Amino acid sequence: MRHLTQVAILKSQTQFFYISKTTNSILKKELPISIHCSLTPRSISISTSLTSMATPEAVVKKDVYSVWALPPEDVTARVKKVMEGLRSEFGGPQFEPHVTVVGAISLAPDDALAKFRAACDGLKPYNATVDRVATGTFFYQCVFLLLHPTSQVVETSEHCSGHFGYKCSSPYMPHLSLLYADISEEEKKKAQEKTNMLDESIGGLSFEISRLALYKTDTKDKTLKSWEKVAECNLSPN
Repeated sequence: MRHLTQVAILKSQTQFFYISKTTNSILKKELPISIHCSLTPRSISISTSLTSMATPEAVVKKDVYSVWALPPEDVTARVKKVMEGLRSEFGGPQFEPHVTVVGAISLAPDDALAKFRAACDGLKPYNATVDRVATGTFFYQCVFLLLHPTSQVVETSEHCSGHFGYKCSSPYMPHLSLLYADISEEEKKKAQEKTNMLDESIGGLSFEISRLALYKTDTKDKTLKSWEKVAECNLSPN
């Protein structure tokens, strides 16, 4: 059998077939190319160009979020004075008075906002009462107002944590931080005493919580410069 002197080409999506000039066999190639060809009795010219490959899905950027319970404005102003007094002696970044309801969790922005709105739906205002001024063992729990873990306080955290899919390895400890700092135990004791000096009755403070807020809270950023409020919800008593 004579060898073929011309090549027959069939185009089918990303496949093309050609007949070998030397073996007379049909060969198949699967390449992401488009083919442009011209045939003449004595010659063939083929030009190919790569077609666009399927691009991978864009990676959704995630941020760290927390849900905070915000005290009333009068309580906020009172607590801020104590916080300022502590920072003047012990340093530390400035932040808004709050009670953490849902701890730091990494989420896409739209997902975080949707979960926050769903968590707030149906929630009613509740009361919080300070048990005492206390100190903790790490930066974000340096000096704080420890709250009584009443059923309303705990159940609100459980409700919101459920919507966010947040799970904590330790029991929920409701508190309102006064100072973020890496200081010695001796300095913590001094800060605790100074808190009671700055506001003698703050250890028995009681207030209503009628606002929740969604915050970006990258815990790796101890300057808190990247922290910001994303949304706020007013809890309705009805």
